[in-house]
Amino acid sequence: MSDGRQRPRSEDLQEHDLTRAKIRMAHLLEVQTGYRSGSRYWAQPGEPRPEYDPEHTTLTERRRAKVAELKGLDRREARQLGLEWISERTLERMAAQYAECGLMGLADGRWAPPLRGRRTVTEELAEAIQAVHAECLHRSKVSMKTKERLIHQFVREKFGPQVRVPHYTTLRKVWLEWFGAEGGRQRYVRSAAAVETGKAKILVARPGQVVALDTTPLPVKVLDDVFGTPITVHLTLALDVYSHSLVAFRLTPVSEASVEVAMLLRDVMLPLPMRPDWGEEVEWPYPGVPAALVAEFAGHKVAGLPFFAPETVTSDHGSVYKNHHIVAAARRLGIDLLPARAMRPTDKAACERAFAGIQSLLLEMLLGYRGVDVADRGVDPEGDAVWSLSQMEHLLATWIVSVWQNRRLDQYAPVWDPGGRHSPNTLFAAAAARDGISLEIPEPESYFELLPTHYVKIDRRRGVKIGGLWYGGTDPVLDPYRGQRSGRSGQHAGKWAMGRDPRDCRQVFFENPGQPGHWHALDWNGLPPGDDVPAFGDARVRELLGEAARAGLKPLDDRELLPVLLKLLAARTPVTQWPTQMTAQQKVERARELARARAAAVDRPPAPLTVLPSPARPAELAATTQRAITDDRQRRRKAAVTQPPTPPPLLGEALRARNLFLLPDEDDNQPDTPEPA
Repeated sequence: MSDGRQRPRSEDLQEHDLTRAKIRMAHLLEVQTGYRSGSRYWAQPGEPRPEYDPEHTTLTERRRAKVAELKGLDRREARQLGLEWISERTLERMAAQYAECGLMGLADGRWAPPLRGRRTVTEELAEAIQAVHAECLHRSKVSMKTKERLIHQFVREKFGPQVRVPHYTTLRKVWLEWFGAEGGRQRYVRSAAAVETGKAKILVARPGQVVALDTTPLPVKVLDDVFGTPITVHLTLALDVYSHSLVAFRLTPVSEASVEVAMLLRDVMLPLPMRPDWGEEVEWPYPGVPAALVAEFAGHKVAGLPFFAPETVTSDHGSVYKNHHIVAAARRLGIDLLPARAMRPTDKAACERAFAGIQSLLLEMLLGYRGVDVADRGVDPEGDAVWSLSQMEHLLATWIVSVWQNRRLDQYAPVWDPGGRHSPNTLFAAAAARDGISLEIPEPESYFELLPTHYVKIDRRRGVKIGGLWYGGTDPVLDPYRGQRSGRSGQHAGKWAMGRDPRDCRQVFFENPGQPGHWHALDWNGLPPGDDVPAFGDARVRELLGEAARAGLKPLDDRELLPVLLKLLAARTPVTQWPTQMTAQQKVERARELARARAAAVDRPPAPLTVLPSPARPAELAATTQRAITDDRQRRRKAAVTQPPTPPPLLGEALRARNLFLLPDEDDNQPDTPEPA
């Protein structure tokens, strides 16, 4: 066309303009055929009307009747249709345009006008605006009024005073259209411009190409699984930027640690197992790969949530995403880490928008919702909390699989179908049909490889010391390597690598050099054999060692630390008084510690990835710790005595020995047998 754009279509019209065009078409078809639908097969009641009956009237007569009908309309109604100046010639022109362009031929050209640039922006003025923009990036931050004066100066000195410069408001609108608001700090505006002009933008074209990670406090108060106390948890999301699928999430009762982020990356690569209360409607739905085949690879039925090996992970600059453990875990999984720019939430805008979507679609309807600001908070969100931590985790997993993955994405249509209806599931299915699905599922042993690694020496008697505690003192697996140097060279020459989960410090994990890929659990030396001591994390270990130092203990043997640990766990009180003897802060810390330990147990193979087991109640925990104390005391009493003591005589025997009137037994009256000569 002459304006340099493509032919307009009916999809370009706004909803009310499209309705007006369809009403125009109905009037025109009634003139042409006698029926508003254009065919007698879809005739409406009362059609054809006598003045439009094609068997008794001519086309000219029907046009005259339509002109008379439209002129009888109210002036405002005719103006809304654009037919206030109707005539037979208008109807002839409309018929020709409809035959050539269809419905769009009946639309007024003002309803979808071509985009026109500003005529006041000449080539000289455009050069001046670009030059002033580059200069303002170099200088300190200035106002728009100063930018206008710099544009006047540039034009006057380079092109002369005869070149006209438009008004300030026009320059401001052009500046906003070309460069945006630029409301940030000057250092960040400068860095953003350098990235936009110096590097090509990334086009995300397949699932797993870019996965965004972010963490936010969950705006709903939940109850801990031990004491039922309202606590605040953190929600960590992993979102696939291409399909906008929430491929993994974690709820942590404290600020997330690096081990939890590493396990979240592992969750992205693992298929989500079906849960007992999920129906067939949420089972693996993607065409091309049968659900039975995926279940055979995974070892269980798989829910309808994408899983893949991510190529690039982007996150903010939180310490949990930048430490050495996450860098090593990403290197182990073959993932490139791409931190977002500082003060640039647009680099991971999809993840930020997902948080807002979860809040508006789900969390705001739950009891215990505390809002995003203290001023907007309810009367008592802590008292309204009814969802436990495990129930909230299950609710989020069910909602993501059944609602989020099937929700229409209006703003995030793909580039190859911008006007289509798509959801995260359909986008992943389309990409799977195009590129296929990789069924490479990590081995269960990858859990041990993603744990923080400690390089230590193996003592002959005590085993290995990690985090202030000794492990594997009597474990036969370490016997061939006690006092020996490993074959490792480099920075950790001669040391042995041990994996440790900071969420549960009762064990560390050792890869046997004689059996590569096989990991063996080394128990803490202070654990009683055959007994179960409640789980404790690294924070509890630091508190334990500090308490032992203040008590004057010399931890030559970790068995001496067991009473201190059990005291810290508040297990010495009676069952009926155990919960009430702890302060609110101690209850929260204990509940968080047990929640992290359960998460570690779920991640650790060969435990199946199912719904978290129901937590132990306070009575059960008290009984467990009481048995541990009793057994420990009994073991120390046995160790203190070399041989069983002689039992004391019975009470009757003592009386018989001191009674003077007691007759002797018959055997005592027998004379002694003389000895032979």
